[in-house]
Amino acid sequence: MSQPSLLEALRARVLLGDGAMGTEIQNAGLESGGCGEAWNLDHPERVLAIQRRYVEAGSEVLLSHTFGACRIMLRRHGEHERTAEINRAAVRIAREALASRGYVLGDIGPFGGLMEPYGDVASAEVEQAFKEQARALVEGGADGIIIETQTAFEELAIAIAAAKEAGAAVVIGSVAFDKMVEEDDVRTMMGVSPEQAAQFMAEQGCDVAALNCGTGIDMAMAARIVARYRATCGLPVMVQPNAGQPVLEDMKVVYKETPDEMGAGLENLLAAGPRIVGGCCGSTPDHIRRFRQILDDMQRAANGARFTRA
Repeated sequence: MSQPSLLEALRARVLLGDGAMGTEIQNAGLESGGCGEAWNLDHPERVLAIQRRYVEAGSEVLLSHTFGACRIMLRRHGEHERTAEINRAAVRIAREALASRGYVLGDIGPFGGLMEPYGDVASAEVEQAFKEQARALVEGGADGIIIETQTAFEELAIAIAAAKEAGAAVVIGSVAFDKMVEEDDVRTMMGVSPEQAAQFMAEQGCDVAALNCGTGIDMAMAARIVARYRATCGLPVMVQPNAGQPVLEDMKVVYKETPDEMGAGLENLLAAGPRIVGGCCGSTPDHIRRFRQILDDMQRAANGARFTRA
């Protein structure tokens, strides 16, 4: 019996995503400045081992290891001629990790620069890069595409259009906010508010509105942003907070929020109504395992309450 579509599944229950990939790849041996996305071809067994740990921890939704795998980003590592191969391979690896269960989201991250007139990259170059990546992710068999860590409407719109043109069954836009000096105020680097982001993603035809990463966006703040999204648009929401705030130790950025500390905010986050919950920077399989335990405990309690009332 085939599983329901991703949209059907998230309407039926809260789905658990995965956690950070970049820090896990570094822990697996990626040298500083190396191209982690090239590991989809050069060290697929290492990528698979990480994603299997997330699945064993309880993840039902995996992001492909392609955050920096558009041609513009890969050119910086001399890997741009393998763009399509890298993206297709990443989807296959995630699918293998799931062992025929769960869902793969093809991950498109920022292209890593500024478009004209603010920067020196032509919008046509960005458009072609995102079209190429989206096409490869869909060809690889992704259940949907997530365009994440976005801060500007111009780039997000190009990527959404590319995903839709490629035929992605589900398109998710995910925005990164930063906490402002004023309490409870958040904006992207380009000044976009949660309300503006939610409305824009709905207007552009996204199937899910999401948020991830950001500065000062802890579990409590993430819950408030989810609520602001839902008050603005009718789209289901996906949320991936960081494991606390980054600190510099021995010239290395680390995230020190433990699974229990992050998990302590999960019930409040879920009360805001997201349909997919995962982690971003610094989160590990242990964080996701703690999320799984809490979700399962909440479901058992809900089932018990229904049985008692009956």
